[in-house]
Amino acid sequence: MRLIRKLAKQLGAYWRDRLKQKRLKNYHFNGNIPWAIGYEDYKFDQINAALSNKDLLVEFSQGTLPPSYGVGLDERIVEIPWLWSRLNAEKGRLLDAGSSLNHQFLIDSRLYESKEIAIYTYYPENTQFLAERISYVFGDLRTMPFKDSWFDEIACISTIEHIDKDNSIYGYQVDDIAKSQTKSYEYLKAIAEMVRILRPGGRILMTFPFGIFEDHGFFQQFDQEMVDRLDTLFSSSGQVKYDYLSYTKSGWQFSEADKCSNAKSFNPHTGIGKGNDGAAHSRAICCIEFTKSGLN
Repeated sequence: MRLIRKLAKQLGAYWRDRLKQKRLKNYHFNGNIPWAIGYEDYKFDQINAALSNKDLLVEFSQGTLPPSYGVGLDERIVEIPWLWSRLNAEKGRLLDAGSSLNHQFLIDSRLYESKEIAIYTYYPENTQFLAERISYVFGDLRTMPFKDSWFDEIACISTIEHIDKDNSIYGYQVDDIAKSQTKSYEYLKAIAEMVRILRPGGRILMTFPFGIFEDHGFFQQFDQEMVDRLDTLFSSSGQVKYDYLSYTKSGWQFSEADKCSNAKSFNPHTGIGKGNDGAAHSRAICCIEFTKSGLN
């Protein structure tokens, strides 16, 4: 019976790879169009390659990138390597606030081996890695059930822009969402919760779309005024550092806040913001590294 299960697993992996290669062939044959069939396969392969490239991660940590990096790919191609270049390799409790890292190739990463990982998100996803002892907790980021100073690190990748927005495209409905085209500051409640559950000396590593304020229904793009509010909250509890990355037809590069302030996002669900630069989603992101005051 054990041999049969092993063979079935191997056969399943073989056919999954065959289907993946077929999707990738289709993606390249049709011009590498963002969100076409095969796009996600290609993107995750590129992210995986970036995480395996020690020299590239050093560049991320130093705020530089090679030319033509991530052409035609959405912000995950910079967000996750940026995060990986800053996560420490020490043992500790890591919270994935928003479940942006719930992927096999990330769970298998050596960087995760020393971590006790919890994923906190609003609604269960189809894929869960319970066999790898990943903990899944479900609820609202604005009211988390964890005790004070519990986590050593918190990763929050492209999540806070969805708070208080219409997330029905992800298969569930949230009540009392903000009215369309208006700024919601409910994300500040989630930030306060993250600071509360972070131990003194611990870090929050966070990203979100940045530029002109835009409300796309299921997410809002932050402008400088919204970042300033966030900065006031963070600065009262510790030290905060900012990185900005922007996208052009030449790919992703590190930038500065003022140079990104007019950026507009492409919404692949509505077509709003589509240009001729090959942008797959956001054209600028803000990355935050927050360290909580106090001794460990």
